[in-house]
Amino acid sequence: MDMAVETQTTSDQELPFYRAQGNEIALFEHAWRNQLPVLIKGPTGCGKTRFVQHMAKRLDRPLYTVACHDDLTAADLVGRHLIGDQGTYWCDGPLTRALREGAICYLDEVVEARKDTTVVLHPLTDDRRILPLERTGETLQAPPGFMLVVSYNPGYQNLLKGMKPSTRQRFLAMSFDFPSPELELEVLIGETGIDNERGESLVRLANALRALKDHDLEEAASTRLLVYAATLINDGFALREACRAALVEPLTDDEETLAALMEVVDASLDR
Repeated sequence: MDMAVETQTTSDQELPFYRAQGNEIALFEHAWRNQLPVLIKGPTGCGKTRFVQHMAKRLDRPLYTVACHDDLTAADLVGRHLIGDQGTYWCDGPLTRALREGAICYLDEVVEARKDTTVVLHPLTDDRRILPLERTGETLQAPPGFMLVVSYNPGYQNLLKGMKPSTRQRFLAMSFDFPSPELELEVLIGETGIDNERGESLVRLANALRALKDHDLEEAASTRLLVYAATLINDGFALREACRAALVEPLTDDEETLAALMEVVDASLDR
């Protein structure tokens, strides 16, 4: 199966660092207890995946994360027959494994998957909570611990890659955005150990770059990139060059735009 699947088990020791922006932790816990699926909306790098990792550990559930893409098929999620030394055998996909184990299955950027893939999710997102496996003749009933979570970036939605209303309305939904400057500074310090002064400079720079999002950039500087920059700086890498590598180069390939962004960097760091 050609896809990225990450598995987090309950043996992982540390609770992944996360700072709440609102009531998302309580909402997720209520959804899990009541066996309701959740949709998370928000820009790239704002903490959606980290939040799900944090909640899986908090709830002591295994987590299967699938990075969705254009070629992801229903069989990739559910499973397929393979050929081995002893003949053909059935191999569960990550969605089926999560269901059998009572785990959390997280489909990241679900709108990137093929349209026929989301149809598989429908019987899991209503009161039936079942997954029919036509090729094996099974119908799996979701145990109480199973939870389906999907996410996408609304900024990338278009007529070809939007989530259908009939699918969206099967989920509870929560919206994420970049943290407030105070909270983002706390995240930077908690994630990287960077000192307060340099952390404040990075947060100020990130917000200056985000102000350009609707003018010259397709995407805003994310909290993830900010953590990358702080990691480099805290490890002794030059401040300006760390900002270029982590906060400027990932945002554009256009030389003029790169130069303009570096002017923003210099202006922000000189303050």
